[in-house]
Amino acid sequence: MSDDILVMRGITKRFGGVTALRDVSLAVRRGEIHAICGENGAGKSTLMKVLSGVHPHGSYEGEIVFEGRPCSFGGVRDSERRGIAIIHQELALCGQLSIAENLFLGNERASRGFIDWNRTNHAASELLARVGLRENPTTPVHDLGVGKQQLVEIAKALAKDVRLLILDEPTAALNDDDSAHLLDLLDGLREHGVTSVIISHKLNEVKRIADSITILRDGRTIETLPAREVAEERIISGMVGRDLEHRFPPRTPRVGEEVLRIEDWTVHSPSQPDRVVVDRANLVLRRGEIVGLAGLMGAGRTELAMSVFGRSYGVGVSGRVVKEGREIDTRTVRRAIRNGLAYVSEDRKRYGLNLIEDVKRNVSAAGLGKLASRGWVDENEEFSVAERFRRSMNIKTSGVGTQVGTLSGGNQQKVVLAKWMFTDPDVLILDEPTRGIDVGAKYEIYSIINELADQGRAVLVISSELPELLGLCDRVYALAEGRITGELTRAEATQERLMHHMTQGQTS
Repeated sequence: MSDDILVMRGITKRFGGVTALRDVSLAVRRGEIHAICGENGAGKSTLMKVLSGVHPHGSYEGEIVFEGRPCSFGGVRDSERRGIAIIHQELALCGQLSIAENLFLGNERASRGFIDWNRTNHAASELLARVGLRENPTTPVHDLGVGKQQLVEIAKALAKDVRLLILDEPTAALNDDDSAHLLDLLDGLREHGVTSVIISHKLNEVKRIADSITILRDGRTIETLPAREVAEERIISGMVGRDLEHRFPPRTPRVGEEVLRIEDWTVHSPSQPDRVVVDRANLVLRRGEIVGLAGLMGAGRTELAMSVFGRSYGVGVSGRVVKEGREIDTRTVRRAIRNGLAYVSEDRKRYGLNLIEDVKRNVSAAGLGKLASRGWVDENEEFSVAERFRRSMNIKTSGVGTQVGTLSGGNQQKVVLAKWMFTDPDVLILDEPTRGIDVGAKYEIYSIINELADQGRAVLVISSELPELLGLCDRVYALAEGRITGELTRAEATQERLMHHMTQGQTS
């Protein structure tokens, strides 16, 4: 028997006049974890959708051989019957149903036409134990966090006797602890004979967990490498087609006068009003400066940003926001925008974009008043504005009439940035601006952030990636348990010093 559980040969997939995959080949050894890396738009997810039957046989060219037999899947059910399961980046769970109901949806444990709930819940408990999830199987899925929902998806795949598990960006929305738990779980599944294919932008995780890496670029196979023996720089070079000698674009800061001061900012949890989420925080932002905000999950980073921007989060908010020496009112989003603030959410798909609208409507959404006269929007001017941003920010799309939901993550993030730049803000708060974005697109986002600072705007960057804050920011504040615990200049900041401040409970 061949060591390869999966072989894909000469896969070509077209969408109209666009070729998403061109003669792609891939071989995955039995019992390994095989990573697929590439920039957004490289064809990674499309290739896995071909394999799993989302794109059925006949809609692509090429051959798929699984466990030594040629396959022609007409849909996802066909691939699942053969032991192939895919977990998409956007989880496919029904929030109102219980864990057990989700695990066996379409695969019910029934007798004489009736669901056997005792058998169902017992089987669900066994599957949850396999993935290390200590939850009652009758718990509704919407009561679980994203990390636990991801484990439910894996348990659901195990219920179908999976032999090849495909995971598309499985840790993109997870914190460090949940990510580590998920990677440990994949390690355990490998020991029990489950082969995994993982798509990920997080090269440190890929290096830790994968046995082999296949790199795609522009819909083509570049090379397959042994994961543990190859340097990240080699992987990045294959992904982007050039050496990235520096991960961050060069910049000479030109820091000006103070533009925004947040004083004694305190926020309480809306679900537990007696719990303080942000505790007397003080920050200063200056023109032309990029300031970082570092903190572990739950430290209050996003809560601080959202509460400042229109009281979008929290109750019992107190403190002052002072702009250019004058206290301003940011109690609603409209007032915050009028006072020159902009906030790019960490969840661009839910809060930053209207995915079923086109690029044009998304770019103009936050500043329609600038395009309206007597209640009517000048559509020609709206088109011109969107086209200007499309060109200046290199948003890769055929035109501003393209639906935003069809764009890659990096290009979606550029649209969000364009939307807020159109409001001409003095202060931009960017919450996880490169989450779920590949290395090449990150560089472009960093260049845009640098340009915003060079225009004299103040930029506050919230990020879970300490190397990102260290490479991008002029100063970094550390946040722990809702309190500012440290402030470091670029010259002073190191990962160790930031982590020290992020893990202490009192102001230093």
